[in-house]
Amino acid sequence: MDYKRICEHTVDIAKEVGEYITEKQGDFSSESIEAKGKQNFVTEVDKEAEQRLVQSLGKILPDSGFIVEEGTIKKKGGKFTWIIDPLDGTTNYIHNAPPVAISIALMENGDLVTGVVLELSLNECFYAFKNSPSYLDGQEIKVSKVDKVKNSLIATGFPYHNFSRLQPFMESLSYFFNNSHGVRRMGSAATDLAYVACGRYDAFYEYNLNPWDVAAGAFIIQQAGGKAADFRGGNNYLFGNELVATNYNIFEEFLAIVGNYMNK
Repeated sequence: MDYKRICEHTVDIAKEVGEYITEKQGDFSSESIEAKGKQNFVTEVDKEAEQRLVQSLGKILPDSGFIVEEGTIKKKGGKFTWIIDPLDGTTNYIHNAPPVAISIALMENGDLVTGVVLELSLNECFYAFKNSPSYLDGQEIKVSKVDKVKNSLIATGFPYHNFSRLQPFMESLSYFFNNSHGVRRMGSAATDLAYVACGRYDAFYEYNLNPWDVAAGAFIIQQAGGKAADFRGGNNYLFGNELVATNYNIFEEFLAIVGNYMNK
């Protein structure tokens, strides 16, 4: 399998759909914004972007299946499955605020083999494929070398409908406010993870996540020398609704801190 070729085609498709998303920003009315839940929105742009991605990616691997955010297709694949978030950061998008991203990952027999995150606000494309380094617009990237949580810059996201773990989450935030270089919340998990992969951030954690939020970014981090896990250090971070992702050096320390609060 030519993973490099698949990744290159995926990047091209993401950029094409990204142009559509950018052109449409600010060109839709409030009537076209649908609330899927409290603070959870979808627009016709999300749906149209997803349909375009599905149509084009399906041509690369015709027998592939899809896991998509907006439910425009339900198709199980055999060997290959695409995991797609057509517009990560919809709330940012409707307020004309950055960042906004497209996130595309490919699984082969349950293993991630390609990841692409196209951040539209800065027009930066992060990507990796099986047995490759990670790249930002053609330049190889690596996770940071920070070796202590106290020296790290941390990214996270806030829950918008599942508040069942809010109390321990807020306690963990309080710890990091006092014992790191700071915490950032940009509103796009895909972008957060891409920034960990290139060393802008040192760590990320969040609960109430979906596979399309994290699949591409987590893979890019791992290919950039970082690590990803669920809150107990296991591999159930794609479908387990929780993720810790860091550079290699602080992984164990960061995971232990997050686990101390979130595994109660």
